[in-house]
Amino acid sequence: MADLREYLSERPFFAIARLAALVLVATLALLPARVFADDDDTDEQPQQVVITATRHPALIQDQTLHVEAVPAEEIEENSTVQPGNLSTLLNELPGIRVESLGAALGGVGLELRGMSARNTLVLSDGLPLLGTEPDGFDLLQMPPLDLERVEVVKGAASALYGGSAVAGVLNLVSRPPASESTVLGNVTSRGGRDLEGFFTSGDRARWSGTLTGGIHYQSREDVNGDGWADIPGYRRFTLRPRVWWHDDRGDTTFFTAGVSDEDRTGGTLPGRVLPDGLPFPNELLTRRYDGGVVSHWTLAGATALDVRASVTSSHLDLTFGPTRTPWVEETVFSEVAWSGTTRENAWVLGAAFNRDRLSVASVPGVGHLYDTPAVFAQDEYSPASWVKIAASARLDANDTFGTFVSPRLSALFRRPGRPWSLRASIGTGFSPPTPLLDEVQETGLQSVLPLNGLHAERATTASLDAKWSDEGWDINASVFTSEIRDTLTALPAAGNKWEIINAPGPRRVPGAELLTMYTEGPLEVIGSWSLLSATEEQTLGLRETVPLVPHQAAEIGAILEDEKRGRIGAEIGYTGRQALEYNPYRSESEPYFELNVLGELNIGELKLFANAINLTDVRQTHFDPLLRPTPGPGGDPITEVWAPLAGRTFNVGVRVEL
Repeated sequence: MADLREYLSERPFFAIARLAALVLVATLALLPARVFADDDDTDEQPQQVVITATRHPALIQDQTLHVEAVPAEEIEENSTVQPGNLSTLLNELPGIRVESLGAALGGVGLELRGMSARNTLVLSDGLPLLGTEPDGFDLLQMPPLDLERVEVVKGAASALYGGSAVAGVLNLVSRPPASESTVLGNVTSRGGRDLEGFFTSGDRARWSGTLTGGIHYQSREDVNGDGWADIPGYRRFTLRPRVWWHDDRGDTTFFTAGVSDEDRTGGTLPGRVLPDGLPFPNELLTRRYDGGVVSHWTLAGATALDVRASVTSSHLDLTFGPTRTPWVEETVFSEVAWSGTTRENAWVLGAAFNRDRLSVASVPGVGHLYDTPAVFAQDEYSPASWVKIAASARLDANDTFGTFVSPRLSALFRRPGRPWSLRASIGTGFSPPTPLLDEVQETGLQSVLPLNGLHAERATTASLDAKWSDEGWDINASVFTSEIRDTLTALPAAGNKWEIINAPGPRRVPGAELLTMYTEGPLEVIGSWSLLSATEEQTLGLRETVPLVPHQAAEIGAILEDEKRGRIGAEIGYTGRQALEYNPYRSESEPYFELNVLGELNIGELKLFANAINLTDVRQTHFDPLLRPTPGPGGDPITEVWAPLAGRTFNVGVRVEL
């Protein structure tokens, strides 16, 4: 007993969190079997998920493109693991990797099928509220509490959304006003604190709305004791009101606005220095404001008019060692689309305009201003009950780099009443040059030489996707390939600078994915596996493996859940070897496993949760130091991050449905 008191006094939160997790998991594990009986599910119909990211809303099983949707139940489950951001939720999908981006400050990017994070377009309710090219911290500033669904379209989608959708599209769909108001509080053993609220006004009248707000805090933590913040500290405030209007004809208008304010701090801790004997301050201030509208109007002749528009302004100020660099990112977006359906066709005709501005006053020759008007068309045709073909094309006229035509063709083969389906897709895309490459996000825009003579990236992607679903099983298998020409790459230059050029040869990423789900009563088991072979051509004409893209990754998880009493689950993930670049300790990473355990106990409208993350305590600093002996390219004091830095972490919290 004395030992227990001493342990609690020395590490109180860590001990309490661990004990709470054990108690909660044990409680759920000991619940009698009848708690998990599925007495009321015999007449339950399969959930109908309507996908909107493909422009023509349709049930997910009727989409010609392979679309992955994360439903509200899984979002709720993952929101208890990391309530402040989307990284845990998105990292569970096959072929999707939340990679380190801006590692010194804990940033992340969304990598689809081995393609760069900057090539993924992130939308919120169909609007680019994070801009055309999200940085390494946008996804960390979006809490999942107000999400109804996450839609992922993999492969070049410029035919649907223009530039910046070369790798695919992630669409975040918000919870409607009919949802329950929710408050969530969370603490972690690594100094994290989260308090969020989602409040609704109901949807009985023509006007309704929701309000989401959050306060998030993380202390700066030096996990391995080398004087560097392995876990950057931050304090963040977010606020997002949404307003809906609708009438009896089905006409709707949706308004949204958002404010995000974050101060993120990493670098050396007070009184500590780098191997060169000097301290290294690292801080990023972010102020983001956005607003948008989505309107749908029913017209005569089974047609409709859809209007979308948004404005985003982000003000960032980075301190990286001795330098300080402020910059502004702005995006103005507008679009009008006319759509209709006949017995065999569903078509869309539209026009759009996008302005993308990057202003870096202290670094000449790095910013840009792109104005890009566009027209697009899409048609879905069903010549027979077992086949549907979709063709789309878009013409973008960028005022700096010229005109781009982006076609896409896809097909769905499925016989009614049969458990299998087959999808095939091929498309092209483009992306105008940007200085915000992965290497630059590590060191800051002040490390970039003026941009000269660059060309837009061009991509071609193709995939074949098969699905079989019957008797509790749901199996999805995909093979795919992508090729990006004129790939932007950063080369080390004199004076700790990066020179951005177009690579002499294409980047190629062939691969395969497998996602398997089995459901039996209260038990759900999910397994995923992905294989990628990402290579790029260097200046000497040789092809090399793309850094920080695991050759293989896999995950298997199981969960027992009862809506009235709670859930208990576990998952284990595998990350394979990754090529490393400019690393003084090794040229290839080690593979590793991570084990996570979660539990939740429902008491009426009160939900108590506890999670144990990375129980295997995998840390990159167990293999090599994070700090470099001398600064790397761009003046970076640390190596690239290829494994977790936080190690074993516990969190406990409460979620209340109001």
